Amino acid sequence: MGSCFSAESRSPHPTSPSSSSRKRKNKKRLGSRTSSFEYWRNEPLHRIPGRIFLNGSSQVASLFTQQGKKGTNQDAMVVWENFCSRQDTIFCGVFDGHGPFGHMVAKRVRDSLPLKLNAHWELSVSGDEVLKEISINTAGSMNSEEAAFASADEESRVSVDAEEAEKHPEIFLTLRESFLKAFKVMDRELKTHQSVDCFCSGTTAVTLVKQGHDLIVGNVGDSRAVMGTREKDGSLVAVQLTVDLKPNLPAEAERIRKCKGRVFALQDEPEVARVWLPNNDSPGLAMARAFGDFCLKDFGLISVPEVSYRRLTEKDEFIVLATDGIWDVLSNKEVVDIIAAAPRRSTAARSLVETAVRAWRYKYPTSKVDDCAVVCLFLDSHKVCSASSNAKSKEQPSSGIQVHNGDGEGGSEPTGLERSGTCRASNEEEESKEEVVEAESEIEWSALEGVTRVNTLLNLPRFVPDKQDKASAGMRKRK
Repeated sequence: MGSCFSAESRSPHPTSPSSSSRKRKNKKRLGSRTSSFEYWRNEPLHRIPGRIFLNGSSQVASLFTQQGKKGTNQDAMVVWENFCSRQDTIFCGVFDGHGPFGHMVAKRVRDSLPLKLNAHWELSVSGDEVLKEISINTAGSMNSEEAAFASADEESRVSVDAEEAEKHPEIFLTLRESFLKAFKVMDRELKTHQSVDCFCSGTTAVTLVKQGHDLIVGNVGDSRAVMGTREKDGSLVAVQLTVDLKPNLPAEAERIRKCKGRVFALQDEPEVARVWLPNNDSPGLAMARAFGDFCLKDFGLISVPEVSYRRLTEKDEFIVLATDGIWDVLSNKEVVDIIAAAPRRSTAARSLVETAVRAWRYKYPTSKVDDCAVVCLFLDSHKVCSASSNAKSKEQPSSGIQVHNGDGEGGSEPTGLERSGTCRASNEEEESKEEVVEAESEIEWSALEGVTRVNTLLNLPRFVPDKQDKASAGMRKRK
């Protein structure tokens, strides 16, 4: 759609000389550390032990996602314990898709990005031989987004070598470079993907790697990571680990304008800055960095992650990764309080999502509830596991992983809620909550209909319903 690239260079014919030479090279590498990348890439992801991507929980994490009222659930999430066979290492990620194929982009990044991060992590230790081959296979024309990656790589090397080498341990320096390269290769793969159209579709990504007491966070877009930690007096406080990378940030807006993109807010939503094409009032993307969205990659939109480091202490209790469906209606402090007050850690993520849904209906009764996805990683799980191992063995399967489905409601309505700045109050006449809930259950919402909740993208290509959709629409009219 607009920007198509041939995939022949990535997939040579089986009988071609290049493919045979690669087979010989792969045989030579058999048994090396780089061969583990081939193993994880070929291993079915749903069979990997310790990897959770559905609603459920384990001894160290709780996951839950719920579809909103705007169409297909475009949020995705993953927790991978013993990440690629690394002991005491966990990968977590939450991804918020947008656009007509945002759900496909989010799932693709969820499945592929961890593998690429692992590959570059191993390459940074074992050498650059395979990295050069990856760079050759994914090489293409340089646009502004790729140039930003190159400059970010150079700037990061200079700043890290000169200033941060003394502040941070080696694992951060290694993983920071691995994050930058993995995000770059991931975005290039989306650009040439044959079955996922990413021209006007994309996704955010807030990810982390925890190894021992070292925490490295990589973020693109407006999903957020927040930590719950204890003060000296024992009170629970929220520490925001990421910055919402939106066009209203001065540095982001300056970069976009230098690349001829435009940044402005609409009159009826002055608090929501958007990214627009130079000569066209579209697509109106409400974030400054994202995977995909290649219609804007020549005009300042980038997928370079913000990578940060934190040394964990005994006072740090848990980390919440969530999409903006949570942060639009709940403050950081409210989120950590909800997680801490959950009756069981296995249901903490679900409790947070259900509270956010009630907050949407209470504060914005005429708005469409957004998709919500939450990953809650408990940092002191070893204490809880050792204290309650007998009780858990009766309640949980032997694998330590629980998977559950279904929606639940109930509880009191939240008060004093704050917004993250990506939604606006409705100008329509307020209805009673009972009428709104009943109407939501009867009406089949479409993401392209008029909404009072701000969309991530505006002026999308018109959706053309298939035969099944037309048939169902005809049945509704006859009724």
